[in-house]
Amino acid sequence: MTKQPQWLDNAVFYEIYPQSFNDTNSDGIGDIKGITEKLDYICELGCNAIWINPCFKSPFGDAGYDVEDYYTVAPRYGTNEDLVELFNEAHKRDMHVLLDLVPGHTAVTHKWFKESMKAERNEFTDRYVWTDSIWVEPDGMASIRGISDRDGSCAVNFFSHQPALNYGYYKPDPDKKWQQSMNDEGPRATLEAPQGYNAFLAQCRCRRFQSGYGRLSGEK
Repeated sequence: MTKQPQWLDNAVFYEIYPQSFNDTNSDGIGDIKGITEKLDYICELGCNAIWINPCFKSPFGDAGYDVEDYYTVAPRYGTNEDLVELFNEAHKRDMHVLLDLVPGHTAVTHKWFKESMKAERNEFTDRYVWTDSIWVEPDGMASIRGISDRDGSCAVNFFSHQPALNYGYYKPDPDKKWQQSMNDEGPRATLEAPQGYNAFLAQCRCRRFQSGYGRLSGEK
């Protein structure tokens, strides 16, 4: 088991939903610069860490929890450069910044899902939980079907616009050939994808990361 970083022992978090926090350009929507502007205020409250709800590009069908691009800040919130500035200013104040990572599903507009809907096989065919027939639904999960040329139903998490990423089944049912093991190529590629996110955030000058279900941390 990975040991948690020592700073968490005394961390006091301030959670921020960017859209409703602080608007610096008068468009009615909070933004990354608005968070940077309020760092001193957050420090004065006695907080030494902030947890930012999803801030990456999204159609916003579920408050940003339907991610379209894990590598681009949502335009309504600003730019990747604004995120770099936020990390730099937080680090100057010995603060820690945690970003929400949504690893269980994407938006239907994500390029991976668009590719997975195609009838012909490609590198993204097995990145989502698809059955092998439009008439077969995944057990215990809602699904979407009849939306593409692919013959199958795709499992969804929560809403119909959040197709479930494929991490494989712990014990695949041999009678259901569409169920893949965790060691199959598609699930392995899905599991390795966060390494790319870490590399991207490193370029944003996050000096260290703590990865876990749903969290990426840019740490001093």
